[in-house]
Amino acid sequence: MTGIRFGILTLSDRSARGERPDASGPALADLIRSQSWSVARQLILPDEGPAIRAALIEWADSGQFDVILTTGGTGFAPRDVTPEATSAVVERSAPGLVEAMRAESLKTTPHAMLSRAIAGIRGRTLIINLPGSPKAAVENLQSVLPVLSHAVQLLKDDPGSESSH
Repeated sequence: MTGIRFGILTLSDRSARGERPDASGPALADLIRSQSWSVARQLILPDEGPAIRAALIEWADSGQFDVILTTGGTGFAPRDVTPEATSAVVERSAPGLVEAMRAESLKTTPHAMLSRAIAGIRGRTLIINLPGSPKAAVENLQSVLPVLSHAVQLLKDDPGSESSH
């Protein structure tokens, strides 16, 4: 499926304050564009639950995005609140995606066990939490790329989605 529209939300206190450039958002955008998909919007926010929730709700409910990727805030640090913010806005969970990402990441590093990332659906938009490291974010997204087109077809209730089974 062509034409998948992505939003990328980078969650980092330091990047939001301009102390460190965002490397993960651009790395994810490059991978998305290499698949002939589009990045409709990118935004950097601090690790603040209310702001993350508000952005996810606004983006998912706008109809402008098929998939929203978050990068950052999925670990054990006290300010890592992305999974909680995401849980508060999704209507249905998609645990298979994060199970696959963690399983693939475990082949590279035992630190994958420390990821608290989640994935879920709000309306017709898929939201996926990714790690904050550019390398890990790209590797995690690569592990679920093979199913994203079909996932979006199903969310759009595309009649052609059944032919992909």
